[in-house]
Amino acid sequence: MENLTNTVQKNCHISDARYAGNYTLCIYLLKMREFYRWEHDIAFTQHLTNDDLGDWLTGRERLWEDLEESQLEPVDIRGRFFSPFDTSLINAALTENRLVYSGGYASHGKPVFFLAELEAEHQHDDYTLYVAGHELARDLSAPPGMASDKTIFIRKESLRRFIWEKFEESHWHKQANPLSRALNSYDFDKQPIEALDRMTDIETDTVVHHEIGEIMASKILGNTWNSMVMNMPRSQLEFMARAIKDHLADAISTLPKLIENPEPAQIHFYFANMTGMRKEIFPSLHDAYNTWVKQGSLNHLREKTEQSKQHWEALGKDLLDIFEASGNSSYDSMQRLISSRYL
Repeated sequence: MENLTNTVQKNCHISDARYAGNYTLCIYLLKMREFYRWEHDIAFTQHLTNDDLGDWLTGRERLWEDLEESQLEPVDIRGRFFSPFDTSLINAALTENRLVYSGGYASHGKPVFFLAELEAEHQHDDYTLYVAGHELARDLSAPPGMASDKTIFIRKESLRRFIWEKFEESHWHKQANPLSRALNSYDFDKQPIEALDRMTDIETDTVVHHEIGEIMASKILGNTWNSMVMNMPRSQLEFMARAIKDHLADAISTLPKLIENPEPAQIHFYFANMTGMRKEIFPSLHDAYNTWVKQGSLNHLREKTEQSKQHWEALGKDLLDIFEASGNSSYDSMQRLISSRYL
């Protein structure tokens, strides 16, 4: 499978060459450090220095310059050629190899690919769930969960890396907060790798339910929503729209699951990751979390979750009505509407 791995990785490089410039400098450097660690198979506990990355970073940017105008290559599996976006056909061809592949699009139309060892495959209602283990090829960005057309991909290696980054981030802030409360549920100080593995296994469930919620939210909002958001200029409005769909997905699936079978570490970690625009447009949810922390009752969080499903669904449909009536000229009106309906 070496040729397959090389092809997928080349397509990842081509995508990164075209879109890596969309990141802020700080985010770009953090992602490059993590990507360097993955590419060189460096242990989480091994400290990286700027000298380690310097020459590699220069070489990677030179490679991207060479590839920026290249076309994505077809995927060759035993003499059969597939479009890099023929995810279902490629996975059917890879069954005997115990590998899993995904080719799709992220924000701003960025192609995202990965190839990994297949750890498990499940049917969940009418969804196919792939659990990916060791990753053989990947982009600069590696989301722990991805969903498309009733297919859910859980990338456990990416989730482990994400959690480890959060553990390192926790050293910057010593005050009690959702992240510190989540991490304190595990023995990262004495057994960091064992704690990381245990937390990854537990948090996989949260990622699964968010991705199920994403598929269900897509059904509610329809195809027009996705095309509307994909064509928005990179702006506050785009972040607002993405946050609305995320909140709808969590109100449908993630939060009900966390409340039904409460595991404190999972709830803390969920709120540790509810930052930025998601937190700004839904401040009352964080208030409900704080009530639970202080009083131990989930009633307020349960009520807020039930209320929010109707709220975000109605707001999403109102935004679609404005867009369908006025097209791209409706962006200002849409942003004003969202700002008037924070929850």
